[in-house]
Order: sequence, then structure tokens, then C-alpha cells
Amino acid sequence: MKIGFDHKKYLEEQSKYILERVNDYDKLYLEFGGKLIGDMHAKRVLPGFDENAKIKLLHKLKENVEIVICVYAGDIERNKIRGDYGITYDMDVLRLIDDLRDYDLLVNSVVITRYDDQPSATVFINKLERRGIKVYKHRATKGYPTDVDTIVSDEGYGKNPYIETSKPIVVVTAPGPGSGKLATCLSQLYHEQKQGKVAGYSKFETFPVWNVPLKHPLNIAYEAATVDLKDVNMIDSFHMDAYNKVAVNYNRDIESFPVLRRIIEKITGEESIYKSPTDMGVNRVGFGIIDDEVVQEASKQEIIRRYFKTGCEYKKGYVDKETFQRSRLIMEELSLKESDRAVVMPAREYSLKLREKCNNSEVCPVVTLELHDGTILTGRSSEVMDSTAAVMLNSVKHLANISDNIHLISPVILQPIRNLKAKTLGNKNAALTCEEVLIALSICAATNPTAQVAMEKLVMLKGCKAHSTTILRKSDEQTFGKLDIDITCDPEYPTENLFYNN
Repeated sequence: MKIGFDHKKYLEEQSKYILERVNDYDKLYLEFGGKLIGDMHAKRVLPGFDENAKIKLLHKLKENVEIVICVYAGDIERNKIRGDYGITYDMDVLRLIDDLRDYDLLVNSVVITRYDDQPSATVFINKLERRGIKVYKHRATKGYPTDVDTIVSDEGYGKNPYIETSKPIVVVTAPGPGSGKLATCLSQLYHEQKQGKVAGYSKFETFPVWNVPLKHPLNIAYEAATVDLKDVNMIDSFHMDAYNKVAVNYNRDIESFPVLRRIIEKITGEESIYKSPTDMGVNRVGFGIIDDEVVQEASKQEIIRRYFKTGCEYKKGYVDKETFQRSRLIMEELSLKESDRAVVMPAREYSLKLREKCNNSEVCPVVTLELHDGTILTGRSSEVMDSTAAVMLNSVKHLANISDNIHLISPVILQPIRNLKAKTLGNKNAALTCEEVLIALSICAATNPTAQVAMEKLVMLKGCKAHSTTILRKSDEQTFGKLDIDITCDPEYPTENLFYNN
């Protein structure tokens, strides 16, 4: 894989810049946008970026950092799902706490924002507190967002309990957008000011990249990633007015900046040092780009990937038609086509051939996978295994130079598993999933040296691209994700079943 980003340079530049910013205050509240751990979007558009760069950055600064996690009570109540992990936001908070502890980072507390005694949120609070985790409940801020005098008063931010902290940098993060990170930071600034302390606020958003052109594919890929939020990249007019320099930001930050600046000035009683929303940021990711051509191509591929993802979400009913149409317009803006993703057409063409053999009477799910050398391999669904499992076996056999005629997994192993699924567990579809086939392969590897050689080739699939002609089951999506295989799907279900396709 061609590298377009220098991870080491980025870490050095970023940590230095954050420490310079904190020197101006007794305490800096740093709002972390995006994913703190497992930022796969950044990894895909910036080849060479470490998906755990942010958490490693914080680990580097761990002596000066503690973390507050925010989650909106309404998201807990409606069981909002984090798409990349397939888990609810409350469960993601638990996962995040565990991951932060693994990096030896201090988790101060969890803040339940806009709490209104929602039953599910209350249960979650009880769960956290009974595991020894501090929880703060913040209710909706009176007067927000326009009545600044009320917001910055004992009736506004003053109603929120003060979060006791001990480190000079307090990172405020969350499972997703709209979780109340900004309000929590500002509430803390209000309380710190009342106690006579000098506290500051900054924002750490990786995208859009402020020092990359507005219409650069890297920034357009961010619009594709947030198409459901209707984020639009814009030139930061405040930055241009103040410094006569071009900087890129997104519409929500630019639109909210005048009110945010007024709130900060009301809290501190001084003119804000920030002349623009770009000033508030501490992101230095643009300085880590070492090959712009590589980054542009990776970003274009990400835009295509997001288009397929939005199409499937529309089919499932998760997003509206306007959102899907917007993702199409973003594709057209850069004159991109579905076929620009190399694995798409081979999958569709093979599926069409299979359908012609059966007189177009049924859908024929096919998955194609492109190896790092450009070789494209295919797998089709059968009664024994689904297409994801088939392409996985075909790929490791190819990498291990094992003949197609050789069975890696004995039928003696496969049939009992299928019988268990169909007869004992009552599954309507007894075809083995990708994960089930890999488990069976690992069992065979204990006694079969050929299967062991094939198993060892799985690591070579890391970073490969794949495409399915039908929507995958969640379990197969997650298996490909764990193997770090980037898979897209056509927005078609494999069968007419309403329940068993999920």
C-alpha cells in the first residue's frame, strides 16, 4: 500500500501544539470530535494514519490528561446504534472506558446530558455507579442557544453540577455527535471562572482539514461521511476577515461561532482570544500529509464507499431519500462512478452469469475481493456456505498456492455444524457464515497442515477491498471489519425474507 501520511510526524506536531495551547491556562477543556479509538475513516483517507492515533496521542500526554465521557440521555432511551460497531451508545461508553483504561488513561466520569429522568438513562446511571464510575447528570440548559444572559448564569450552566478534575488537560469525548460535549465544556468553564481559575476551551476535530483546499477530495470525503448530518464544508469567513487567510471549516461550527464567542466572553468577562472557529481548533493532521496524490485517490475511494453504505442504509430504512441523493451528488461532484471501485463490476458480472444459468429466477449473491497485488477473487453463496465464507476460503487458498480441488475443511466438520444450525437451533438458513467457516478452518488446522498454512494467510487480507452484490448480515460485516477488510454492498437483499435477512 502506498503511504500518503506520516504518522510519527503527526504525533510529534500534534502533542507539541496541544501543550503550547494548555500553557495559556490553569486548565484546558479539549472537546474531542470524531472517534477517539478506531478512526477507520481517517485511516482510509490518509494511508499511513494509525486508526488509534488519538488514543496514542493521549497516552503520550497521560500525565497531564484525564477524560470525561458525555452521552445524550435521549440516545440511550432510543437505543441509538453506533454503526461501525453495531452496539448501542450506552454499551459503547462501557467499551470506551475499558479501552481508555487499557491505555492507562484516567477516566474521570460520565456525564448524562439533557437528562430528563428517562427510564433507560436512569438504569444506565445505576449500572455505572454500581461499578464505581462517577456519573454527573446535566439537564437541558435554560435559554440555550440564544439567551446568553440566562445561559451564563446560575439558572443556566450554574444548574449543572461541577465536575471535579485534577489534571491540566480535560478531554471531553463521546460515542457520537450531539452528545453534549460542547455544553459540558462551557458548563465547566463557568464553574471554573466562579472559583477564580483561568480555564480555556479548544476543539480537536480531525475533519474537515482546515489547511487543505475546500474542494480537495479529502474534505469532500468528510461531507460524504457526514451526509446524514447535512454537514457542508465552507471557507471560514471569520478567519478570512481576521487574518486574510483561507481556512476550511464546516457549516455548524461557522454558524454557531458568534453565539459561542459571546458565551465564552460572558463567562470570562474578557474579549475572546479566538477570532474564528478555526482558531479554536488544535488539529494538525494536515501537516502529516506527505503524498497528496495518494491521499486524493484514497479519498475518492472513500467517497464511493460511503455512497454504497448510504444506499444500503436507505434500503434498510435508516436514512431518508434526500440523504441518499446527496451522497450521489457528492459522487457526481468529482465525476466518480460505482465502477471506479475495482471490485464492483467483477462481482456484478459473475452474479449476472449465475442468474442467467438459473433463468434469472433467483438472486445469486457474490463477493469479490481484491488482493494487494491487484488479483481479484470471487466467492458465491451455496447451500453449504455463504458468499463471504466462500471468497475468504478462495483468497487464503490462492495466497497459499493451494489447488481449488483441495478441501481445506472436511465435510465431516461442516455437516454437523449445518445440522446444528438447521435442526437443533432452528435456523432457516443453514449455510455457514464467514465466522463459522473460519472457526471450522481453525479446528481443521489443528490436524491438517494445509489448513494451517491457509489460516496463516488471513493476515495478508488486512487492508484489502471487497464488494458484495447483496446486503450482508451484520455478523458478516463485523467479521470483515475485524479482519480489516473494507467491504461494500449493492443495496439488494439476498432473499425475499423479511426477518432472516437481518
